Amino acid sequence: MHYRLLPAPLKPLADKFYRSERSAMRATAGAQLWIAEDRQIIAALCLHQVAHGHWLTSLLVDSARREQGIARQLIETALADCTTPVWLFCHPQLSDFYLRLGFAPCPNLPQPLAERLSRYQRTKSLLAFSRTSCAGLTAQGLEP
Repeated sequence: MHYRLLPAPLKPLADKFYRSERSAMRATAGAQLWIAEDRQIIAALCLHQVAHGHWLTSLLVDSARREQGIARQLIETALADCTTPVWLFCHPQLSDFYLRLGFAPCPNLPQPLAERLSRYQRTKSLLAFSRTSCAGLTAQGLEP
């Protein structure tokens, strides 16, 4: 298994992965695109610069490879050198997963994300989470 930042010219490979999983997600222009590979892309996520931090979006793992720690390792790899806050929106059933990774409910989002979350919540149930650093993970025994 290999985890890496995907160079921008290879973005179509990530979009092909999202389509193969029948997902509406796509790799966003200007975002960092991180992938997990095992002969082919089996997971992906995007990191967008926003406000004074990053917004994690489009996390998806191949349906046949879930429950194997791939999403956790991909997030940890993508955020390994991140010293700024990271925000994400998730469905309520994923709350425990993100809590185990050191994220916490975030009632105060930067304005651009607060507006976006408000729009999204018109049609789906989403929660906002944030993580300020990776330092707390070692103390919790969650080091990759």
